[in-house]
Amino acid sequence: MEIAGEILRRSLPEEVGVSYGSSSDSEELHVLAVDDSYVDRKVIERLLRISSCKVTAVESGTRALQFLGLDGEKNSVGFSDLKVNLIMTDYSMPGMTGYELLKKIKESSAFREIPVVIMSSENILARIDRCLEEGAEEFIVKPVKLSDVKRLKDFIMKGDGEEKGRRTILKRKMQDDIFSLSSQFPASDSVSSELESSTPLYLSKRPKLLNRG
Repeated sequence: MEIAGEILRRSLPEEVGVSYGSSSDSEELHVLAVDDSYVDRKVIERLLRISSCKVTAVESGTRALQFLGLDGEKNSVGFSDLKVNLIMTDYSMPGMTGYELLKKIKESSAFREIPVVIMSSENILARIDRCLEEGAEEFIVKPVKLSDVKRLKDFIMKGDGEEKGRRTILKRKMQDDIFSLSSQFPASDSVSSELESSTPLYLSKRPKLLNRG
């Protein structure tokens, strides 16, 4: 646990004068974060809180479905009044992968319009394409950065307009970047860490995000 704690402390951004207070209910976004890694889960949770988001963090796809009330159990969380604006889930998790969780959410009439962002430490094109085709809004290569979280929050708050056109162009650019990098490293499932750190890779599926807050 001491080692994990040290890794967590090193991974978290150092912010000066950061307020962890919540914003008003009308502006606060509620994000459901799903990751089986304790360290990754705490990192994304803190990034979201720094961005003044309400966070519910769970360790598995099964727990996420229970929280949303999609597990078929009548004693699940009272989801009739549940307001979730964004779901961020790791791709590789035991039991239920992020892709399988994505499919469950998109099959739900109650939650299918909620944006789902897939996170992964591996940049595998087949994985990215499959998630985007299934309805994921974005695919972000870990480590997730504070700028990623702020960008997602800003987009959800702004909705359509100028951001819509900008993200359409951004999607094309990121697709070109990923295919270009993959052609340079055909034998590897993921881009080297050096390239990942210098080139932020993420894709957007649809420019329209629904603010259910």
